[in-house]
Amino acid sequence: MMINTDVVIVGTGVAGLFAALHLPRDKKIVMITKADLESSDSFLAQGGICVLRDENDYESFMEDTLKAGHYENRKESVDIMIRDSQSVIAELLTYGVQFHKEQGADGEETLAYTREGGHSKARILYYEDITGKEITSRLLTAVKTLPNIALYEYTTMTDLLVEDNTCCGVLAIQNDSKEEIMIRAHDTILATGGIGGLYEHSTNFPHLTGDAITLAKKYDIALEHLDYVQIHPTTLYSDKPGRRFLISESLRGEGAVLLNSKMERFTDEVQPRDVVTKAIHAEMAREGSQHVWLSAVNIPAEEIHSHFPNIYEHCLSEGYDITKEPIPVVPAQHYFMGGILVDSDSRTSMPNLYAVGETSCNGVHGANRLASNSLLESLVFARRAAKAIQNNK
Repeated sequence: MMINTDVVIVGTGVAGLFAALHLPRDKKIVMITKADLESSDSFLAQGGICVLRDENDYESFMEDTLKAGHYENRKESVDIMIRDSQSVIAELLTYGVQFHKEQGADGEETLAYTREGGHSKARILYYEDITGKEITSRLLTAVKTLPNIALYEYTTMTDLLVEDNTCCGVLAIQNDSKEEIMIRAHDTILATGGIGGLYEHSTNFPHLTGDAITLAKKYDIALEHLDYVQIHPTTLYSDKPGRRFLISESLRGEGAVLLNSKMERFTDEVQPRDVVTKAIHAEMAREGSQHVWLSAVNIPAEEIHSHFPNIYEHCLSEGYDITKEPIPVVPAQHYFMGGILVDSDSRTSMPNLYAVGETSCNGVHGANRLASNSLLESLVFARRAAKAIQNNK
């Protein structure tokens, strides 16, 4: 099968969807995804999305991001992400995205903020403990209404179409029929997600196996920091095979504490992820244990039910009531900070080829991602990719 289009986007997570929504309506767009439309890690994001609260927050937001990233971040990219955060949130609200609100002293409802590890203050917007699902589902609904966008599920990218060292689309195969599809396009956006499927223990969907990275290597497209892999400190321990269930950092931000087998607290829970992970691994090695414990019993039950209903229900299904008892947790692969090297407009080293989201490396995260910067970074730089394509008519 041959398809001719203006833009092809590989991936239907927040980055791919937001890019599609910002491309001109007179452009024909084809979006393909390896599984169903909702099996992207964007749907799994629990904690929330960062936003610059006001100008007084800029320096601390910047410093928190740089410190978490061990000062290996590209400062220009961090500045863009922070400066663009408020307009991204405003746009999400126009798509109907719901964030938790609280009543102010004057009786007016305002957006509520929570804090997570590595943040010096609360600047994270959230919806229960399914913020990623709330945002991504709203964007997907908006994309489905646009007649210029065609969506193909269960369609796997197998190669890039390259002529004179310029990308002109992708080759793909339909998973069931095995029919090959040649999708020719003036511009291509890779939004294929992370690499968790390459790990035995990961919070990612198993079909996310770094396909875009593999093709970038094939065509000598510039890559950066492929060894920058983040391990999340707290996933629910299980001896069952398969994806690990994430226990959001927000739980620790709201007061949950880490305990060893003697029920003794052994670290500061709101440090950056790599620091907490190191502390957990050290405690497990010292005790010879397979996990540590996370206790949220000091958080009011009504707060658990309203802010963390998904975590509560999942843990309950595994036999743990987090309002009454600690749960076993263990670190697992979570996020990829490296990837396809891109500039501040998400351009790769190959003409007409863009990369956005977790498969790209624009330098925002440095060597270690600050909690809840992933959704924001993906949205900000996906929008910039779409604008760059529009300006390069």
